[in-house]
Amino acid sequence: MSRAAYLAGLERQRLLSGARRAQAKAEAQAVAEGVAETVALSIARGGAFEVPADARRGKPYRRQAGLDWLAAKGRLSPAQRAAGERYGACYRRARGEIAIASTLDVKPGLSGGTGAPLSEVLAKAEANAQARARLAAYRRRLWDQSALVAACDKICGEELTPREAAAAEREASRLEAVLAVALDILAGA
Repeated sequence: MSRAAYLAGLERQRLLSGARRAQAKAEAQAVAEGVAETVALSIARGGAFEVPADARRGKPYRRQAGLDWLAAKGRLSPAQRAAGERYGACYRRARGEIAIASTLDVKPGLSGGTGAPLSEVLAKAEANAQARARLAAYRRRLWDQSALVAACDKICGEELTPREAAAAEREASRLEAVLAVALDILAGA
């Protein structure tokens, strides 16, 4: 191989690696712009985010759940927040129902098969049944009042901020006040 061919090969490698770096940088910039746009749209719809201290370094945004946002604003007491977290965990567990639709999905005694072992399916079904019973008890404590239950379902269970859960700012304020009453009832019992 001649010296000229060797140098031409080195130059080609340098240019290719420079092009790859430029392409990677452009893709990273496009992703960052897409994330920023998505976050901005979610904020406009009422979502709350923990903005990273140094967004340029690629640290992720973290969406705040409704209870986290209210607690960060100082609008919930620790007892209210704990009651809301209990309600929310129970709500999400009860909504994540596992139906035993077919015995074809269950592989009794097998842990490496495509389906879950029967004992695992039954344990999840039992946990869901217990969660539904606890959720029903929480709702009875709220006297099955639709406004109280809906506020807890939206903010504690579905983890929406009041502004995301409501159509207007005035409705968001009302929803926040109703939630405070519901959480006081749940925390006091």
